[in-house]
Amino acid sequence: MSHREQAAPRGREPACLLCRQSDADSDICGEKLFIHGFCAHENCLFFANNFPDRPVHRGGLWCLHSWEIRDVVSQAAEQSCSICGQIGATIYCCRRHCDVSFHLPCAKQGGCVTQFCRPFRAFCAAHRPEQAVEATPEPGTECLICMEPVEDRKTFNTLVCPACKSAWFHRDCIQGQALHAGYFSIQCPLCRNDDAFRKDLLTMGIRIPFRPPTWEDFNAFDELGDRHRRCDASECLFPGGRQEAEEEGPWELLLCSSCAAEGTPRHCSGLRDIITSWECDGCAVLGTGPGAALTLLLPLQRPVKTQSLLIS
Repeated sequence: MSHREQAAPRGREPACLLCRQSDADSDICGEKLFIHGFCAHENCLFFANNFPDRPVHRGGLWCLHSWEIRDVVSQAAEQSCSICGQIGATIYCCRRHCDVSFHLPCAKQGGCVTQFCRPFRAFCAAHRPEQAVEATPEPGTECLICMEPVEDRKTFNTLVCPACKSAWFHRDCIQGQALHAGYFSIQCPLCRNDDAFRKDLLTMGIRIPFRPPTWEDFNAFDELGDRHRRCDASECLFPGGRQEAEEEGPWELLLCSSCAAEGTPRHCSGLRDIITSWECDGCAVLGTGPGAALTLLLPLQRPVKTQSLLIS
């Protein structure tokens, strides 16, 4: 933990001093940080326009001085959000001469676009970017993610893949997909384009975390590499119980040669010591073992052999 970062105070969940919310969506506002005694969302700090030198990466947040944060909070107390009307608006439309300001959690409700990439620009509803691609959905077109109908044209809430021009999405649906896929795996579900698709989403205000996909987090597939280690015989005879086995000999645990999801020591299933392969009852019934495959092949081989003898 940085010397500028402090532990969260105990008790009631503190509110961000910039957006004034304690329960804002962390997927959009980012992690809640405690710096110099101030509580603020990570992305609220990135988008705050009134920093003398606004940070553009997380490392820069720890370089902020306490007086800089204090000044931003003081200025925010004098500026109201054009969407919810509450004070604390630190995000301004980047269009010149536009004085619209808003909170980060209010952006989507007001149709504003916040670009979650350097230099973290924000746009009000009147000046937000639009997709440059020329495309119109066919009647009855559905979102590829939720399979519900989309609007009949490109809007703030209806987006299209700029590469194939055939894949349509609701903003909330593709935002959820981007949060799960992350920067390195986000792509159009239809044409699999990634570069143009990712750039267009960032331009339209979709947050794409710079990390691997969530399905690779926390060793999600580690259990697939775990070897089955339990006796599944109807009656386990091993003195140590079902969870124990020996490395070799009559109490060595043999795994099913087809599924490897069940196992038995030789003596628990009445197998001779010379037996090195075993198949569980479930796989034996299905006929998935090597013996079953050989049985299926033999009838196909016999007519060919007979035919060759007749020709000779």
